[in-house]
Amino acid sequence: MSKSTAAAQPSRLSLFWHKWRFHINVLLLLIPLGFMPKYFADAALFRGDTGLGEREVGEIQVGPWSLRLAELRDEAPRGGPAGYLKGFNAALCDACVDKVKATYLRIGKPRSLRAAGVIFFGTPYRMGAQLPVPEKTKADAELWITMEGWDGSMHQASIPLSQASPATLAWLNTQGAKP
Repeated sequence: MSKSTAAAQPSRLSLFWHKWRFHINVLLLLIPLGFMPKYFADAALFRGDTGLGEREVGEIQVGPWSLRLAELRDEAPRGGPAGYLKGFNAALCDACVDKVKATYLRIGKPRSLRAAGVIFFGTPYRMGAQLPVPEKTKADAELWITMEGWDGSMHQASIPLSQASPATLAWLNTQGAKP
């Protein structure tokens, strides 16, 4: 008889589970709800419902064409295996959508079209690029935009990095002077 009563006793873990399983399951449902506002904000940002990006740089004239430029996120460049990258979005003007073949972005003046920088990808109404930001970039650096037309013409314009991305400039200042 002592063997049967010992086998019938439930373990402490079993008692705890049966007593608290409802509360633990409710907690497991509530935790993801805390992350929902960020998820919906990111979804709206990538759909374009909140504009081109978190911070609009403005309209930039590049030869006869123009584009609207925006920082994807108003933050310092993110590090990864390819170095530090900063996301930018752009939208071509309505008049130049059919005339522009490619748009490039680069820190520092390009030497040639082969070194024009990273290419924007996507539709002309919402293009994106991940710009590499070297750690040794100077505070007075410029962001160069190169646009290539279907007729073979090439136009360039530049804006100060401080105007294009104040967060990147602040990050560069915290990095200090790199050799």
